[in-house]
Amino acid sequence: MLGSQGNYLWGEWIVKSAQQVLVDVHWQADELAELSALQPALVLVFGSMAFFEEASFMQRLQHCFPGAALVGCTTAGEITADGVLDDHCVVTALHFDGVTVQVAQSAVGAMEHSREAGVNLGSTLHPYHPQAVLLFGKGLAINGSGVIEGLMQSLGNDVPITGGLAGDGGNFKRTLVLSPEGVSDDRVVAVGLSGEGVRVGHGSFGGWSPFGPPRKVTRSEGNVLFELDGEPALNVYKKYLDVYAKDLPASGLLFPFEMLNADHEQVGLIRTILGVDEAQGSLVLAGDIDGDGYLRLMHANTNGLVGGAEQAAIATRERAGAHSQGGVAILVSCVGRKLVMGDQVDEEVEVVASVLGDDVLLTGFYSYGEISPFSSTTDCKLHNQTMTVTFIHEV
Repeated sequence: MLGSQGNYLWGEWIVKSAQQVLVDVHWQADELAELSALQPALVLVFGSMAFFEEASFMQRLQHCFPGAALVGCTTAGEITADGVLDDHCVVTALHFDGVTVQVAQSAVGAMEHSREAGVNLGSTLHPYHPQAVLLFGKGLAINGSGVIEGLMQSLGNDVPITGGLAGDGGNFKRTLVLSPEGVSDDRVVAVGLSGEGVRVGHGSFGGWSPFGPPRKVTRSEGNVLFELDGEPALNVYKKYLDVYAKDLPASGLLFPFEMLNADHEQVGLIRTILGVDEAQGSLVLAGDIDGDGYLRLMHANTNGLVGGAEQAAIATRERAGAHSQGGVAILVSCVGRKLVMGDQVDEEVEVVASVLGDDVLLTGFYSYGEISPFSSTTDCKLHNQTMTVTFIHEV
């Protein structure tokens, strides 16, 4: 059931059980009393920078949930069953009967340490044999693809990994991650879910349309793009953006790249720009790119993006199968989608809710990168400009 009380919303569903509270910047610890009574094993916290920067934020959460793993990050918008909000904090408590929750965290001091951080996470979780992993990381100065590859190196390719990179509105200045060790601007945190009773479904889809010719990647390193067709990548990109170029990197959210292989074939991945280097004429993308491949610009409209969200939800429900009733769904959508849809952004959350059903609790956030396997596999990738849905249920 869903109701309201004061300045927050709350809900109760079965995971075995979960509750959610939405608070504003003046939240008080007693507002979380109903969640604390659940004795949750895992508490997911997604909110704006104002919450995470508050000096007593972690201390108050620990007081409310002394036995729970506290995990989350800052956002570019918060997602609840009632739609999309800004400048709030969504706290979702999950109680399990037979599922073990194990948390690992690692520092990413510089972008080139991303893969190493993923290896560290996987090494910590591997002894617990997780059936699924939730991954949240800082949204800037990170190679999300590297973190995922390192994690899979330690865990193998058979464990589904889902989650997202933290946001900072559309400011691209600073993001924060919450782990049991506190709030930090240089962390990635992974939650391993172990036990025979845990069931996880996932789906990820975009809804963007390509335009313009494919451009050959002629120089790149990891997630840094230096040249397209032999020209500085930033110069090529600015030619396409025209009047939007002055607002980079934020305007890059409206025009991501579609990745193509050496034969000009789609590979199912989109890359968003997270930063620009005027001196080198390079673009910093959210994840790795194929140095032998091609890139093509993309754009979108609301109908296409809502349709993509629906496809992600359908894939999630199909993968969850008979266990798609009840449970919790974590929605991670790209901030670029939010900018394109504007006041209509609630529509993509509404369509996911309609597909999954009223008995599924929705939580999540708008991100700088989405983490999910392709819908038909457990091979995890960093996605951009997608709606990614993770469904968790205990049987």
